[in-house]
Amino acid sequence: MARYAREVAVVAFAQSDHLRRTDELSEVEMVMPVLHRVLAATGLKAGEIGFTCSGSSDYLAGRAFSFTMTLDGVGAWPPISESHVEMDGAWALYEAWVKIQTGEADTALVYSYGKSSPGSVRDVLTRQLDPYYVAPLWPDSVALAALQAQALIDAGETDESALAAVGARSRADAEANPHAQLRGPVPQGDYQVRPLRTGDCPPVGDGAAAVVLAAGDLARQLCERPAWITGIDHRIEAHSLGLRDLTDSPSTRLAAERAGVFEAPVDTAELHAPFSSQEVVLRKALGITDGVAVNPSGGALAANPMMAAGLIRIGEAAARIHRGASQRAVAHATSGPCLQQNLVAVLEGDPR
Repeated sequence: MARYAREVAVVAFAQSDHLRRTDELSEVEMVMPVLHRVLAATGLKAGEIGFTCSGSSDYLAGRAFSFTMTLDGVGAWPPISESHVEMDGAWALYEAWVKIQTGEADTALVYSYGKSSPGSVRDVLTRQLDPYYVAPLWPDSVALAALQAQALIDAGETDESALAAVGARSRADAEANPHAQLRGPVPQGDYQVRPLRTGDCPPVGDGAAAVVLAAGDLARQLCERPAWITGIDHRIEAHSLGLRDLTDSPSTRLAAERAGVFEAPVDTAELHAPFSSQEVVLRKALGITDGVAVNPSGGALAANPMMAAGLIRIGEAAARIHRGASQRAVAHATSGPCLQQNLVAVLEGDPR
């Protein structure tokens, strides 16, 4: 616990039910119940939170500064210390963790949300590509993931049946997750973009998540078994896909080294792998062995709310520590095409 200046833990986690469409709900209405539940789990009131940080995307919302609306759900009185990242909520958690490390706050509320249902998220994600050479070709997220999957197959690191098994296992595990969008047997279906079939791809849906962080003895007061963040780091790779080896993720490996993943065995790995092929890449980069429970929540193949799925991986790993199902877990979040940017966190419970 002496890795950083202050001990910081996830003391509560809540998420919405992830649904294909939430036409009847605004972002505020989707987020508010999640915020109420996560605060209720700690007994804290909104005015007792030292720092608030959110993660979302204006591209998904279709309007500028869309995150300001959800502050209605947080409550702006008494005046709050607040920030926002135009990223998955896992990066909002990183900012909040840094804030607590500086001593400027003892607690933090982190939340994120995304509604992919109003438009074509595959088309929207092309806007993050190189604007001169790649974006004009309109390769969508599935097509790019298919390039990565084919590279893995050509390298002999997987095959289509192994990829199908990843999806089947994930959705079978999701049967125990009441918030998952897809549960149980899901047909592998037709090719979306060869070699990826429907079962290899994440569902499109809407959802939200939130966690509460707390420092030191306060964390122990708020939670019976805190999930201590003993290491966290994030790294990014080249923007151009042609400069990267898509069968590997050196940024994930470097972030894992900096976070201390390889210093001791882990028993749980919550990996943000929206496509079955990406789990193959992440397992290799993180050195995940067969004895590790990988995505026991079902992972992003069971529910992939944009801008929240990475934060959910951290929350799910923390929740397993809270209930005593895990002692040392690694959580991973990604952003950008083909695992371009990656965040890795190590969470540990107090010795039993």
